[in-house]
Amino acid sequence: MILLYLLIGIYALGMLFIFVYSLAQGHLLLRFLGAKKSLELVPHVSPVVWPKVTVQLPVYNELYVVDRLVEAISRINYPLELLEIQVLDDSTDQTAKLIQRKILEFPEINFKYIHRSDRSGFKAGALKEGLAKASGEFIAIFDADFVPDPDFLLKTIPYFSSAKVGMVQTRWTHLNKNYSLLTRLQAFALDAHFLIEQIGRNSQHAFINFNGTGGIWRKTCIVDAGNWQDDTLTEDLDLSYRAQRRGWEFVYRPEIESPAELPPIMSAVKSQQFRWTKGGAECAVKHAKAVLGENLPFSTKFHAMAHLFNSSIFIAVLLVSLSSMGVWWAGTQGMISANLFKISGLFMIGFVIIAGVYLVGYFYEKRSFWRSLIQAIYMLPLFLSVSMGLGLHNAQAVWEGLSGKKSPFIRTPKFNLESGSGLETNRYLKFKIPVTTWMEGGLMLVFSGMVALHIYLGTFEMLPFHLMLSVGYGLVFFSSFKAYSLGK
Repeated sequence: MILLYLLIGIYALGMLFIFVYSLAQGHLLLRFLGAKKSLELVPHVSPVVWPKVTVQLPVYNELYVVDRLVEAISRINYPLELLEIQVLDDSTDQTAKLIQRKILEFPEINFKYIHRSDRSGFKAGALKEGLAKASGEFIAIFDADFVPDPDFLLKTIPYFSSAKVGMVQTRWTHLNKNYSLLTRLQAFALDAHFLIEQIGRNSQHAFINFNGTGGIWRKTCIVDAGNWQDDTLTEDLDLSYRAQRRGWEFVYRPEIESPAELPPIMSAVKSQQFRWTKGGAECAVKHAKAVLGENLPFSTKFHAMAHLFNSSIFIAVLLVSLSSMGVWWAGTQGMISANLFKISGLFMIGFVIIAGVYLVGYFYEKRSFWRSLIQAIYMLPLFLSVSMGLGLHNAQAVWEGLSGKKSPFIRTPKFNLESGSGLETNRYLKFKIPVTTWMEGGLMLVFSGMVALHIYLGTFEMLPFHLMLSVGYGLVFFSSFKAYSLGK
């Protein structure tokens, strides 16, 4: 009985966490729906005298995309005498020579090539070193897989008309959204963040985050907030909280788009997800206590906690998934009352709210309602299944972040498949299959067995949940196996 109570307790706590998180998401959705008019009221005045701007391009071994990046930056519309481009290159391969040859094609542009042989601090270290040498009053940052809008600076600089504004973030869009089902699912998730979450938080002056790229900072804001620090894997989220805690205001502009590449294979998605989820957990440990202790409105603190601990939902989902099997068995044996099952069903509302957030983000830019509806019918369950299938991988990352285990900054491989470079020839792919991938295959078999049991015994209460877990872990396992096997 002790084991049964333990399983029920784990299941209940996990569902409660998901439900509370869903309330935060639901509130952001309401704020988003009411923010359309207020977005037009953000004061922005074109400066009488345009300021000097430094554009930072942090690069590390990017043979496939760095040409495209430099060419895109060369098309930036801004007075050349006021523009400085820093290529912050930590590369250890031919990328370094490729960059140096490429920038020679644009002698009229003030390119500053800064190469580090010591990658201390990784991306944060490169940005910090570049900042010390930057001549610009404002610092725009683009990762190697981005293709900036030529009018990016002309569109963002006016939003710094208030001296309190420290950062302007633009909305990521996707160069290869329609490449595969995997890229469409990633876009499905990211669109909800860049529309619902960012707008929802910014509209109520809650903490938002610089997304690491596609944004522009006031240099004095970065310095005042303590500069770039490398004690977390998400230096962008860390600096965002330090700056806003210092009183700086952030502006989010969804109409200014910054196109970027989505990882086209599961191993690259996992690399990116691991860094984001672990870094988010590290930032939660670093900032949560301080935010709760500050004189801020309850809603601001509530959303800050939901924001900082949002990656912990993967631990909750994993625990709920595993404990649900024991809870189901106890229910079939009459050890749990039917009323308790009905009460626990209320917490499923959380999944409905979360699904609603992603659906609104999906429909936001679609022109044909009926076509979008048909696509959403299969996109939503697939997205939720794959998200749950990443539960084991991401829960490990979150646990490492919360427990303080350190790991190096692992870059996400870039591909630029549109240029004709193939997946099989990408030299940055790793071929060793992690133990967690085999464990994902095992969980696929376990939950497939649960689905078979549900059908055989005629117990259908948890069938949809276990079916989604079976499909999710199956898709993650097979796509991971395929990705790790490339080039062998």
